[in-house]
Amino acid sequence: MPIVVNLDVMLARRKMKSRELADAVGISETNLSLLKQGHVKGVRFATLEAICRVLQCQPGDLLEYRPED
Repeated sequence: MPIVVNLDVMLARRKMKSRELADAVGISETNLSLLKQGHVKGVRFATLEAICRVLQCQPGDLLEYRPED
């Protein structure tokens, strides 16, 4: 898939664990893990907003487009 999720990178930069982010955002660790691995077809803007608020980042810090060759 050409959309890459860099959530694990942002978590490492903020020295935060997935469990802490999941609790702060109000989603399950399972759903957060699926998002981190790119195994979701979509993400709600409200969820993306909450993640960005907690991690103090922009959506572009989390999502990247890499065209397939």
